[in-house]
Amino acid sequence: MVSFAALSMTLLGANMALAKSSDTYKQLNLFGDVFEKIRSQYVREVTDEELIEAAINGMLSSLDPHSSYLTAKGFDDMQVQTKGEYGGLGMEVTLDKGVVRVVSPIDDTPASRAGIQSGDYITKLDGESIMGLGLTEAVSKMKGEVGTDIVITVVRKGEKEPLEITLTRATITLKSVRYHLEGEVGYVRISSFTEKSESGLIDALDKIKTELGDNLQGIVLDLRNNPGGLLNQSIAVSGQFLARGEVVSTRTRNDEHVQRYPARKGDSINGKPLIVLINGGSASASEIVAGALQDHRRAVVVGTQSFGKGSVQTVIPLGANGAMRLTTAYYFTPSGNSIQGEGITPDVIVEQVRFDKSKTINSRRRSEQDLRGSLANPNDKKDDKKDVKADSKDKEGKDGKEADTDKEDEARPLTTAQQDYQLNYAVNLLHGMSIARNVD
Repeated sequence: MVSFAALSMTLLGANMALAKSSDTYKQLNLFGDVFEKIRSQYVREVTDEELIEAAINGMLSSLDPHSSYLTAKGFDDMQVQTKGEYGGLGMEVTLDKGVVRVVSPIDDTPASRAGIQSGDYITKLDGESIMGLGLTEAVSKMKGEVGTDIVITVVRKGEKEPLEITLTRATITLKSVRYHLEGEVGYVRISSFTEKSESGLIDALDKIKTELGDNLQGIVLDLRNNPGGLLNQSIAVSGQFLARGEVVSTRTRNDEHVQRYPARKGDSINGKPLIVLINGGSASASEIVAGALQDHRRAVVVGTQSFGKGSVQTVIPLGANGAMRLTTAYYFTPSGNSIQGEGITPDVIVEQVRFDKSKTINSRRRSEQDLRGSLANPNDKKDDKKDVKADSKDKEGKDGKEADTDKEDEARPLTTAQQDYQLNYAVNLLHGMSIARNVD
């Protein structure tokens, strides 16, 4: 069997022979020279596969924060994760200037039960420093056999000393859709867009309508701290509340190809009032839903500015050698706006308030624009990148699941209106909308 590295070098040599005179292949010759010097002179022996994989990943990660190379194992893991189940600790993490930062713990997982918070910095795993370690390597160390313990060292804002927290690894089953009743208002939370999101939403809405019947005043759809996920699921979820019209469009380089995605299902709550909650942790697919419902004036969007990830990544399989995740398009809301680097602006801006402390959570919002090498908004017609020379890339990941977002420095949303100011505001607003609708 021909190894990946040998095959790559053979193809590289063949291409060089065809066009040695071009500048491109002069640069490929340079790559070949560097490759050979590393093989022969580096202080420790490294395999051809390691070097080739690192070169490919470096090439992709230099483009923007979301393009990357997936090894065969990484590709397999990603395919399992989008189905809603994986092994790990249950938290979304990212690289923030070379340090692993917690984006958010996932509901009902070892991380959330142990008190891991959004904004925590993880500096050690089992006493071993991971400072400067790549995100893929750090995530790999967090994973392990279900039932085994791992001690993570956390640096947390407001704490004088690092915290050591013991977590027990578990099989993480993502229930992306949850619901409960707030009086005569149905509350539906979608925490991420997996293959089960549409079916979960349909089930939740059916149960809400069965329990409340004609007394249903409306729905609060909570997309706060939802990092996104599958594009087709965001379109399907939007279609549950739209009778017709475009949900989103995507445009490739130089607008060479425009793809439009219409709503197909029809409004499953028959025009009853709808409020969508978002915050700085709402990214990508969740912004598609919020933007579509806002542009069609189907929902009132409440909360704070969303993350602003308006780019589309295509996962391109590479045979037995894994896959590449490549940014191939921007997406646009039905009104033609790109939210890249800007986010969705709520119709009603409501900051979160801690009831026990009676103060607003006012940590500086981190957004797509804060990521090194992030793409500019295509509507601005400016240079399409901020910084392509970054030594450390802010990449997203999860201990077994991709995440395309950073989040506000706050804990995950609370679950009842009595404890959650933004939800309380939304429920009261929806009551008013329902009364006004009945009067009309």
